[in-house]
Amino acid sequence: MSIVHLNIGSNQNRRTNIRLAIKALEQYFSEIVLSSLFESPSEGFKGNDFYNVGVNITTLKTSNQVVDILRDIENSLGRDRSLPKFSSRMIDLDLVLYGGIIDETLNVPRKDILKYAFVLAPLAELNPEAIHPLEGTSYQNLWKTFQSKQDYNLRQYNVEKLFE
Repeated sequence: MSIVHLNIGSNQNRRTNIRLAIKALEQYFSEIVLSSLFESPSEGFKGNDFYNVGVNITTLKTSNQVVDILRDIENSLGRDRSLPKFSSRMIDLDLVLYGGIIDETLNVPRKDILKYAFVLAPLAELNPEAIHPLEGTSYQNLWKTFQSKQDYNLRQYNVEKLFE
């Protein structure tokens, strides 16, 4: 069994799309733990604010199988892959960690962990003592360092806000 961390993001019909993504994940994975809900401005383009939720799952599926499932869910929810990398998203599901493996082809661990608060904050919340396989320090320590060195705009809410 591997512990896997995912990130779900949306800035279009955010609550509905993230709820639908979570419901779809429940069709494939039985053990799902959600982080708080994080809201942040769009990065790299002008657009609506994003909602992001970190998700821990435990699975026997391979990393490639998990990526295929995430792509299938995105496609079923109307993700348009022809848009530029930095643009509005109906839904975005990213494999952030797959146990302790390092796989550059899959971008695991995801390089965004060290760049963006909306990726690192939910990861540190759900996995504070886990060790980043390349950095050799805990996600809690990475988050503390990030907070002290970065200027970012991130608001945190109880995840139940999605289901109100």
